[in-house]
Amino acid sequence: MKPFLLFLPLLLCCWRSTRAQDGLFPEYVRVTKIWDEPPHSAFTDLVRFNDAFYCTFREGLTHVDMTNSGKVRILKSSDGNDWTSVALLAIPEIDLRDPKLTITPDQRLMVTMAGAVFGPTGGKVKVQRIAPMVSFSDKKGTSFSAPQKSTLDPAISPSKDWIWRTTWHNGTGYAIDYQIQTDDKWVVYLLKTKDGIRYDKVSDLAVSGRPNESTIRFDKTGKMLVLIRREAEDQMGVLAESPAPYTDWTYHKLTIRLGGPNFLIRDDGKLVIGSRNYESPHKMALFLADRSGAITQTIPFPSSGDASYPGMVIHQNQLWVSYYSTHDGKSAIYLAQVPLDKL
Repeated sequence: MKPFLLFLPLLLCCWRSTRAQDGLFPEYVRVTKIWDEPPHSAFTDLVRFNDAFYCTFREGLTHVDMTNSGKVRILKSSDGNDWTSVALLAIPEIDLRDPKLTITPDQRLMVTMAGAVFGPTGGKVKVQRIAPMVSFSDKKGTSFSAPQKSTLDPAISPSKDWIWRTTWHNGTGYAIDYQIQTDDKWVVYLLKTKDGIRYDKVSDLAVSGRPNESTIRFDKTGKMLVLIRREAEDQMGVLAESPAPYTDWTYHKLTIRLGGPNFLIRDDGKLVIGSRNYESPHKMALFLADRSGAITQTIPFPSSGDASYPGMVIHQNQLWVSYYSTHDGKSAIYLAQVPLDKL
């Protein structure tokens, strides 16, 4: 054997390690593109329902503009390889944004989303009106109702409100409503619902720095954990937790910014967080964290630029992750698989 060939395995090992350290994705992350038909596809979610994957996302002309072109696409796949469209939700002159999927107690799919109208303000494109909206599937997951507005508790003085994701627990749906009161003052409330349409206030969360996109999960004891994105001050994400009845909150500051945050709780209580990684260039990544919010590992995905907003499902000893990215030249939807033993 030639001397060079003797060192080839070592060189390959070193190259793979450097490749991961430099921010490129590890080889155990399998990724396929599943949709790229419109000019811009983004803001995904993923769920397993009736022995099939459902993936939803926004389709539009751009990330955000005054055309208010956003529509909600819903795809279905039995195996994660072959996908078919089962719905395209649209309202004329309304931008439907950031759809999120959950399974209701009566075994239907529920799609929460925002209905927004954008226009010019001070030379910039800004939201003029926004309200939470919802659509429901039939029990087969083959047809979806037209989006309708959700009704919010008058106690929070509904204004520019966005229910970003609803999570069901013991027959009740819980959600964080982030409300834009002024350009500088954004507040977050915990709400609850029995039908996905009317939401009642549970408590205020004392989070500053323009808090917004938030995901709720529950641990084995029933304690609620909330992962919250912040857009001002130091911009670091916040992990909030409270025991039932979810009015007594403890807050942990993360050491990372969040963008489109989603997470799952492992059996040992640690967190698997999916979010935009704001290190340059921006990427989609998984972060492993403890309950104090300390990050212990980062797993980057093939992505760059405008990217993130993952859906996350555990199935057949794999973590399946939907997300969007622009690294192939246009904003498209991707599906990744990560073996659970790598987490």
